[in-house]
Amino acid sequence: MTKRILGGRYELHDLPLARGGMGEVWVGRDVRLEREVAVKFLRFPDGTPDDQLIRRFVRESRITARLEHPGIPAVYDVGTDDGRPYLVMQRINGTTLADVVAESGALPVGWVAAIAAQICAVLTVAHRASLVHRDLKPGNVMLCPDGTVKVLDFGLAVALDLRDISEITRTGQTIGTPAYMAPEQVMAALSGPQSDLYALGCTMHEMLTGRRPFTGTTPYSIMNKQVSELPLAVRRRRAEVPQALDELVLELMEKKPDNRPVSAEIVFDRLSPFIADLGPLPPVLRSLDGHDAVRMYAEALSQVGSRRTAPAGPRVLDLKVGAQHEPKADLGTFSRGRLARARQEAAELVDQSRFTQAADVLDALAEPATHAFGSVDSEVVSLRLELADVLFEGGNYRAAGPIYHQLGVDLATVRGPNDELVFRCRLQEATCQALIGQSDMAIEQLQALLSDENRVLGSNDSRTLELRRQIGLLQLGAGRIEESTELLGELLADLERLRGIEDPLTIRVRDLLNGLPRTEG
Repeated sequence: MTKRILGGRYELHDLPLARGGMGEVWVGRDVRLEREVAVKFLRFPDGTPDDQLIRRFVRESRITARLEHPGIPAVYDVGTDDGRPYLVMQRINGTTLADVVAESGALPVGWVAAIAAQICAVLTVAHRASLVHRDLKPGNVMLCPDGTVKVLDFGLAVALDLRDISEITRTGQTIGTPAYMAPEQVMAALSGPQSDLYALGCTMHEMLTGRRPFTGTTPYSIMNKQVSELPLAVRRRRAEVPQALDELVLELMEKKPDNRPVSAEIVFDRLSPFIADLGPLPPVLRSLDGHDAVRMYAEALSQVGSRRTAPAGPRVLDLKVGAQHEPKADLGTFSRGRLARARQEAAELVDQSRFTQAADVLDALAEPATHAFGSVDSEVVSLRLELADVLFEGGNYRAAGPIYHQLGVDLATVRGPNDELVFRCRLQEATCQALIGQSDMAIEQLQALLSDENRVLGSNDSRTLELRRQIGLLQLGAGRIEESTELLGELLADLERLRGIEDPLTIRVRDLLNGLPRTEG
């Protein structure tokens, strides 16, 4: 029987390994390098190719490929077969954490801490890259025979902008798995680093007790419990679990994101004291005897300094109006033609979803162009805005946010605070804050923007109406349900009065309100 070959290189097994709502995974073999690989295909929900889904899949591939960590399967290649894009990844041999718990029940405390700490290491590198996993669960955690953990399926990792979130909310798609979804994911399809930590808390609860913290007869009933029901303390089911570890799990599962630990790094530090007495762990690790190469490497690495430092933040250029700069060596040859060519090169790279390279091209010229022509020169403004937009499109929200902020400040100085582009920069800066998990900061910025847009544009303008909906959406995600319900209720009344009950925005807001969890009766 002839094997299916992708791109003349990847030979697929006869049947897929797994299928999900957005994709399917096959085991294959790279015939050039003679190694096993995993091939993930994008799956179209209704069977019809969707350009937006394809674009998002390509973006995911490029962003995920930037993550370099032993706990994340490497991305090898990307391609298209019969109109369906696919991703070629490292093949991981091991047992999912879901299978380990199903066979063994509650796991030893030391192993729970060791597994969770390794997950924290993966989340740290992802969150630093502005990526949120969105579907962390035992089925997406692979435990390998050497005791290492791999976090699988970053397929939902590419952060969605607020328009994507709105569409998902409107169409009723579920992003995540109900048993591990944070309340903000349930209510508003919003995810941030704290959403991953909530899922980690659910996973740890299951490892420690052998049971999921919330169960129900339907996905809806489970999601409703995620929002409204407090989890049972682990020690109520397993008394020997240390109280500090029990408290950590409950903290991770706090309903409001701001009440959870600040970062995966902090959770890692709190888990470290419990990593002890790591004996065999059936069915994966039968014995820990011998000099396993991975553990040898890890042991040596652990001795290479223990001091961890925070990563450097994104470089923010000093582009304030009137700022004085030392001239660059090549300013004499800098020209508008060079600026135009760079912008065209970046645009071509963006068309190929090569966002990192496009950002590098624009970033290299941002400072010399500002020196040569000034920070609010029309072409320089376009360059800076394109740089911020490319970083945003590529998922680098931490770098994009400060650029939007400074550009808005500079433009307000010369065009006035009510300029349309100033408003756009403020909106994008707040969106960046929301997408890195700073919901309260984003809400504060958007409320200030709404006040100014109401004054300049009027309360009935489509932009102010949409901004009110986005604020309500973020309030839902931040656990500020009463505020959100009040805001969205008032907005719905205004929309029905101004636009009628069948207007698309009216329908979206009504769907948001109707989607709030209710007690089943």
